[in-house]
Amino acid sequence: MTDTLRPVENAVAEATGSPTGTTDHPRQLKRSIGVVGGTLLTLSCVTPASTLFVVVPDLFGSLGTATALTIAIGSLLCIAVAFCYSELGTLIPSAGGEYAMVSTMAGRLAGWLVFVLSLLVVMIVPPVIAMGTADYLAPIVHLDPAMTGAGVMLLATLAGLLDLRANAWITGIFLVLEVIAAGVVAMLGFAHSQRGVGSLVSMQVADSAGHTDPVTAMLVISGLAIALFATQGFSTAVYLSEELENPRRNVARTVLATLAISSVIILVPVVAITMGASDLKELTSGDLSSMVTAWSNSAVGTFVSLCVALAIINAGIVMVIQNSRVLFASARDKAWTAPVNNVFSKLGRFGSPWVATLAVGVPGAALCFVNLDTLYGVTGVSVTGMYILVAVAALLCRRGDHKHTAAWRMPLWPAVPVLLIVVLVYVLTQQEVGYLLWTGGITAVATLYWAFYLRPRRDTRWLVSIPVDEQA
Repeated sequence: MTDTLRPVENAVAEATGSPTGTTDHPRQLKRSIGVVGGTLLTLSCVTPASTLFVVVPDLFGSLGTATALTIAIGSLLCIAVAFCYSELGTLIPSAGGEYAMVSTMAGRLAGWLVFVLSLLVVMIVPPVIAMGTADYLAPIVHLDPAMTGAGVMLLATLAGLLDLRANAWITGIFLVLEVIAAGVVAMLGFAHSQRGVGSLVSMQVADSAGHTDPVTAMLVISGLAIALFATQGFSTAVYLSEELENPRRNVARTVLATLAISSVIILVPVVAITMGASDLKELTSGDLSSMVTAWSNSAVGTFVSLCVALAIINAGIVMVIQNSRVLFASARDKAWTAPVNNVFSKLGRFGSPWVATLAVGVPGAALCFVNLDTLYGVTGVSVTGMYILVAVAALLCRRGDHKHTAAWRMPLWPAVPVLLIVVLVYVLTQQEVGYLLWTGGITAVATLYWAFYLRPRRDTRWLVSIPVDEQA
């Protein structure tokens, strides 16, 4: 690891905002939100209601009564991930998120690969989620999924052009509605309980014929990949760290608060559904809308579906905001040719990176008309690989000058990142070979770009910077 990041004072020597590179510092985003606003935006990216109604049914289908236990274990593992993000995010409060943290701690090549992996995720996941909106608007109107998804992406793009404080209020209102929907499901499930608390560890699932099968420990371990994904949106706080007031303190607070709240919002209704399903076959079917209607009436079912649709729109807004910050930061840190860097680093009248926002949102709308099954599988590999590199960076974050930098420090270091690396490597080995090959091929191409363009120009390209007012 000889090609590590040069000191920050050298990295900021060339300004992104000037074609000639004569200004003193790279452009920075405006600090405009505190812990509450940051938590609302970050929690909206987790979209607990969307997770409950879109991701959890798949877990019920394979894990049955062990679903709640699996999500609980996944939430505990996410604490280790959150600790890594919290410490690294307070040391490196940059809109670059993972790539800025990994570049600083583990070297610029590692940071570049993390950026490429994150770019895969940010371009694919939002349109895939947006296309699910039509399903939950079905009680009122039948719409084409692709057209509806494209409309959601364009709406999210327009919202992303606004001031971040305004977006915190918009997403906050939507978030309240989806939390209400999750609360309604939880109350109905508990009110119609068919079995006791012991069912949560009964480890049973119904097969295709309706017969009872046991859920093995290996099935639970395999299900952890989805369980980890269910609450992983707390990483958005790191992307917003450059716009958080007092990031040394507020990044960790936002990350950990979001993880705690989202885990409760998801886990409590799952427990209620497990106890309230009429039988094991109904639970395994994962048809939550039918369960809610059976427990109440069609009007309540429609209300819950509309709240989920709003949750998806909410997630689209936050993801466009997050993803545009990544692209903005890459241009500011000179990942591309000079003309591209100058365009993507432009800030609008509201302080948002408007060109980067359009560059993320508009292609996202177009992707709604593409079959994304294979690409969606690639995102699972990309996220896992990205988390492994973040954990490696967390192992290196207390060496040299960083050892004495004022920052939030995780407990049980270095055991936490070591455990995380072991678990995530196992998760990676469980992915389909085709997805591993696709991601490996893309990573190989990115490495060639690094070797033939970025590395020979290391004095003028890929200069990962930390906001000037945080370099104390």
